[in-house]
Amino acid sequence: MRKLVFGTLAALVFGTGAWAQSGCGGSFDSFVGAMKKEAGAKGYDAKTVNAFFANVRQDRKVLKADRAQGVFQLDFTTFARRLISNGRINKGIANAKRYGRTFSRMEREYGVSRGVLLAFWAFETDYGSYQGNFNTLNALVTLSHDCRRPHLFRPQVFAALELYKRGEFSPTKTTGAWAGEIGMVQMLPQDIIDNGVDGDGDGHVRLKTSAPDALLSGAKMLRHLGWRAGEPWLQEVAVPANLDWSKTGLRTQMKASDWAKMGVKPRHGKLAGKLPSSLLLPQGRKGPAFLAYPNFRVYFEWNQSYTYVLTAAYFANRLEGGPVFNPGKPDRGLSGGDLKRLQEKLARRGHDVGKIDGILGSGTRAAVQDEQKRLGMPADAWPTRQLLDRL
Repeated sequence: MRKLVFGTLAALVFGTGAWAQSGCGGSFDSFVGAMKKEAGAKGYDAKTVNAFFANVRQDRKVLKADRAQGVFQLDFTTFARRLISNGRINKGIANAKRYGRTFSRMEREYGVSRGVLLAFWAFETDYGSYQGNFNTLNALVTLSHDCRRPHLFRPQVFAALELYKRGEFSPTKTTGAWAGEIGMVQMLPQDIIDNGVDGDGDGHVRLKTSAPDALLSGAKMLRHLGWRAGEPWLQEVAVPANLDWSKTGLRTQMKASDWAKMGVKPRHGKLAGKLPSSLLLPQGRKGPAFLAYPNFRVYFEWNQSYTYVLTAAYFANRLEGGPVFNPGKPDRGLSGGDLKRLQEKLARRGHDVGKIDGILGSGTRAAVQDEQKRLGMPADAWPTRQLLDRL
């Protein structure tokens, strides 16, 4: 569930202090030895520690997967159409009926609407059918040893050790995603400790084989991250041609009623008038438009990819009977290579765009919007060839 793997936001950029604290790189065997000593210092007995780390290996495939995230270079419409199919919708509806009692309990106890968990369940593992075959311990230790973001993964190794001590983790048999997530909704070890729920009443939290365990654990985690019961998360809207585009994007929040005064109209239903919201234009002023409410921001605690989060939130609406969004006729966006060149230009002008990776994340969108405003262009945060040429 919790993805610590996308480098498009400033939250993943860390300085020398984090490197020194985590102690990465060097000989892998020496690194493992240091982790064993740290585990002992945390109070774990030598027998448990030695058994836990006995067969750990560096996994080069994990590092390769960490560097290869080209799918997030797709625009929102293309990405959404690729992930959302009639088959996935129909399977989601069937699972909603099959696990109706679990979803009713989830909504009652945690206030999370069923479409939200269904969407993540679908995207993360195709409703549990593919949960990843990477050895979880090898993945976590490999990413802890790697000096790109060790501070994010090292604590997860010790969380896995705690699960092992409890009899809920196997160093050799537990498998999952390349970044260490486990189970049907892909949760990291610490999140399992903090939010695991025995949904089927068998005395164990088994996220790989029990849908009730996985769904209720995911819902509990979302509530822990700030999910607000009974509130919407995303709503498609229509926008007027003369809107002040500089007010769009995640950086600006206004009451939905104030957006209405500016000519923003719901495509379906009613606006949540009193709730703060941001107007999102994932492909600029000529493309689809959405109002994002406070619950939408919780999605970024699950996954830090702007496009993934927006697609997951939209799919949750679809699974609850919502309509297909209007793609509009957006201006043509930039290719990955051109977007990298744009990011380089923006970085030279002092903007924090994070990693130069050709992915249109929140940092790049904000920088694009600032430059559009400075140049007297419609500030809708959508990078085009015209902007690249102007810079």
